[in-house]
Amino acid sequence: MAVPVFRFAPSPNGPLHLGHALSALTGFDMARRAGGRFLVRVEDIDVTRCREEHVTGIFDDLAWLGIAWEEPVLRQSQHFAVYAKAAQRLEAQGLLYPCFASRSEIEAAAVPGAVDPDGAALYPGLHKGLRPDEIEDRMRNGERFALRIDMARALAKATERLAGAPLTFTELDAEGVREVTEARPERWGDAVILRKDVPASYHLAVVVDDARQAITHVTRGRDLYAATDLHRLLQVLLGLPEPRYHHHRLLTDADGRKLAKSARDTGLGELRASGSSATDVRRMLGLS
Repeated sequence: MAVPVFRFAPSPNGPLHLGHALSALTGFDMARRAGGRFLVRVEDIDVTRCREEHVTGIFDDLAWLGIAWEEPVLRQSQHFAVYAKAAQRLEAQGLLYPCFASRSEIEAAAVPGAVDPDGAALYPGLHKGLRPDEIEDRMRNGERFALRIDMARALAKATERLAGAPLTFTELDAEGVREVTEARPERWGDAVILRKDVPASYHLAVVVDDARQAITHVTRGRDLYAATDLHRLLQVLLGLPEPRYHHHRLLTDADGRKLAKSARDTGLGELRASGSSATDVRRMLGLS
């Protein structure tokens, strides 16, 4: 029987806070109970926002929490060619097309109230029907573009690959009970697969890396539950293995707002500096 492999994959665009501690400890504890391996992956494709001091802080915080991980640590910013190659495989299937539209143009043309699971305006297909010669001209002029997935074609291709069976994923609850759920990637519309600014996207990079690191169990916050729809679609289209998922509870403040780096919620480094211990953090999180 294969050894289960878990991972914690933070982005170094700010200090880790209690929500990250919950995610890291959840995966680490599940790995220990299962006799599995535990990896850390640095998801730093957003090179304009990620900082090296935050990478160092991540390692310091995890070690303080008593978490051990395998080396070497995969850093996504060093593997853009791998993600571009995966995108080329999707292009070869006729599933991607270039989009030159700006965010403001998309928002102006979007159907009012039509949003994706993250709350962003659902892409209205502005550049989906561009002629090949127009695409070539705009590229030749140096216009930046993203590559979007043709969702209708992708769903048809996935149905063909699955021989008509539904696209599903397996969710594990806190006790390990399995629930098979039907994925609904169509609610993401023609999602971005390669961004304008970097030759990757979160959705593409995460499924490629989970596969090449042989991740069997993906543990992450409930806020990424809907993203699993799109991730399962990409896994089928790229012929990648299907991991099991556990989307844990989210930590919120008194107003019900999810803890976030952007809101400058109390970082783990601050807790450590104030004299708190890893045991204190586990107690704050309700972990034994």
